[in-house]
Amino acid sequence: MASLGELERSVMTLLWDSEHPLSANEVCEQLDEDLAVTTVLTVLARLEKKGMVLRERSSRPHRYAAVASREEHTVEMLNEVLGTVPDREAVLARFIGSVSESEAAALRRILG
Repeated sequence: MASLGELERSVMTLLWDSEHPLSANEVCEQLDEDLAVTTVLTVLARLEKKGMVLRERSSRPHRYAAVASREEHTVEMLNEVLGTVPDREAVLARFIGSVSESEAAALRRILG
């Protein structure tokens, strides 16, 4: 899975938080940065190339939506990282040792 730059993460956050696909103009308006729409279109095109964004071409302006949920994307990243280490159990043990008590309780509930 491709890593995301800061602006790409900001755009993905907007798409994940939106209840419907957004146009480049809507993304541009919602970002807290002074960006040209062409810059946002470039970012959306890169995200589409990375397989993270789906462009709806049926109307103008085109609208963009996240291919996967934020949670699905996070799971993919975790699996990718775990796939690069020789001792997955050691990494998981360190991760579990770093979670809060409420997160540990949630893990026990999920696994139980």
